[in-house]
Amino acid sequence: MPERLPPHLQLALATTPVFSNDGRLDLAELESLLAMALADHRLDEDEKRVLANVLDRAEADGVDSEVATRIAGIRREHLGT
Repeated sequence: MPERLPPHLQLALATTPVFSNDGRLDLAELESLLAMALADHRLDEDEKRVLANVLDRAEADGVDSEVATRIAGIRREHLGT
């Protein structure tokens, strides 16, 4: 096993507590995940895929309006959707 996991796997693992504590993504959790993804100031295709999956899951589970607005901004700015 590699000494350090690739960034997209680190991001995926960081989502476990987000969805296991109360099952919903709040704004602080979202910003923390985004900061982790952007630690190297860019998103590679694997990080984009993981982030898009996280956002899809969060929306499916329900988010408040502030988080929904931020998700839309992240999709536009970082995912091109």
